[in-house]
Amino acid sequence: MFITFEGVEGSGKTTIIKLVEEELKKNYSVLISREPGGSRFAESIRRLLLDVKNKDITYHTEALLYAASRTQHLIDVIIPNKKKVDIILCDRFIDSSFAYQGYARKLGFSYIKEINSFALKHMPDITFYIDLDPKIGISRIRSREKNDRLDQEKITFHEKVREGYLEISKNYRDRIIVINGSMSIEKIVNKVLLEINKVKNEHR
Repeated sequence: MFITFEGVEGSGKTTIIKLVEEELKKNYSVLISREPGGSRFAESIRRLLLDVKNKDITYHTEALLYAASRTQHLIDVIIPNKKKVDIILCDRFIDSSFAYQGYARKLGFSYIKEINSFALKHMPDITFYIDLDPKIGISRIRSREKNDRLDQEKITFHEKVREGYLEISKNYRDRIIVINGSMSIEKIVNKVLLEINKVKNEHR
């Protein structure tokens, strides 16, 4: 089972994924990965994408690099492990490209689909979108010791990203589950576990 988590910066995805993993490991074999990155070469692309020195990168180049990292990640990690473990939890996937580059950068969903044609053949079984006001998310990450290139974007950009996610969620209601990110971490984790177990039971 391939499960992805999406959200604006500071939505708490990483913490949620770790707590979900702890609970799932009591009954299943679980693998955690992330995007961009997840494998050696994909991680090198991640460093390029998030380096604050690379502010001159064009939107099209940015989108293509995300697609390249995703392809490598799928080949190196996701596809080989789908049959080896019960559940794969991934921090971000193609919906990030739809929201960030397709919507907020105005490159369009059709362009994102075109350059991610390989990824479209390996879509997640479930995607959890943690919906949170970007102002809250950004206020959380500002306290971090180090912010990456996307963290430093203006709040208007992050608001557009949220709009993009909400639009995508409407288009993929069969796959994307929207969760209120302003709830406590405990409630969010419980909601995620409930949905995962529901799908697991349906496929038994």
